[in-house]
Amino acid sequence: RMNINNLIESFGEFKEGKNIDKTTMMRVVEDMFRAMIRKKFTADENFDVIVNPDKGDIQIFRNRTIVEDGAVEDENTQVAYSEAIKIEPDFEVGEDLAEEMSMDDFGRRNILSARQTLVQKILELEKDNLYKKYKDRIGEIISGEVYQTWKKETLVLDDEGNELLLPRSEMIPADMFKKGDTLRAVVLRVDTMSNTPRIIISRSAPEFLHRLMELEVPEIFDGLITIKAIMREPGERAKVAVESYDDRIDPVGACVGMKGARITGISRELRGENIDVIAYTNNLQLFITRALSPAKITSMSIDLEKRTAKVFLKPDQISLAIGRGGNNIKLAGKLTGFEIDVFRESADGEVEDVDLDEFTDEIDQWIIDEFKNVGLDSARQVLGKTVEDLTRLTELEEETIREVHKILQAEFEE
Repeated sequence: RMNINNLIESFGEFKEGKNIDKTTMMRVVEDMFRAMIRKKFTADENFDVIVNPDKGDIQIFRNRTIVEDGAVEDENTQVAYSEAIKIEPDFEVGEDLAEEMSMDDFGRRNILSARQTLVQKILELEKDNLYKKYKDRIGEIISGEVYQTWKKETLVLDDEGNELLLPRSEMIPADMFKKGDTLRAVVLRVDTMSNTPRIIISRSAPEFLHRLMELEVPEIFDGLITIKAIMREPGERAKVAVESYDDRIDPVGACVGMKGARITGISRELRGENIDVIAYTNNLQLFITRALSPAKITSMSIDLEKRTAKVFLKPDQISLAIGRGGNNIKLAGKLTGFEIDVFRESADGEVEDVDLDEFTDEIDQWIIDEFKNVGLDSARQVLGKTVEDLTRLTELEEETIREVHKILQAEFEE
């Protein structure tokens, strides 16, 4: 028997090839040896190649017919009687001789070249199988162990030792991992770089929250509750619209769980992300109202063509509607597909004012904070003071204040 260890420094190099099944493995090894036989003997039809993947060895038999001395026409398929009886004295002309080959019969150069071909072929198969395996798993949750962390990405190994990449951009801002940590993420996509699959995983994608909810809420897994939309500000806040096809099931209650048990577990995995679960409805006004929770809305006007909604709230509800860093209103807008503008309603029901946080697109947050520090929270409060007053009250430049005045006035002229 020829032990392939002579051919491949360690048969384990491919015997335990990740993601390669035994049958494929045997076929690849046999193909490679048959190619080696053809190179040496021009034909391989009269050879039997037996691969034993468990032991990592291979047997090759060359089958020839015994002919009378001097009658050999093809040395590959025929053998002279005098040669045959050296192997087994009672052979006769016309019988078949099955002779086991050894590595030396092929020559060192052939063996080296076969070794390279085999290793190359195995690597290609591994890459191909890894690509297919993970291409089918996009959107699934995967657990892995952190192998190495760099500034821009973290290398994670799955339970078979395959490499997965978690880019910094796909982490939750508060994520901090060190070697040996176990983490969960969702398979985001499979890229190929110079023929090598790069498996990208994510903890900040909406799919991650979707899958966590499926694991935690049996009704979602069983299809009794459907997640209609998910918007996330990773690690900060998420809004999930859910719908139930069974009137007896309260979709929000099922997702949140007894005393919030289900949602708390998910929130913990997402580094304390606040998860608002909202019952989906086709009634736009009601859907926008729910999306802006926990704020209570007084009234609303919707422009379907422009996909905008003007929402009127009591002064104490404004900051709730906007949320920290504008997260609440931003996610509500994405969830409903409407641009939402928040207005303050006065005692007599008139639209009186707009909260400064509504202007974060046009005015830097630090400037808004300057006004808030001196008790000015809304557009009209700022406009009610002269540029001179504001220069004296705040640390802001006169030019900056004039610019702010111009932006705030434009809002009311609209």
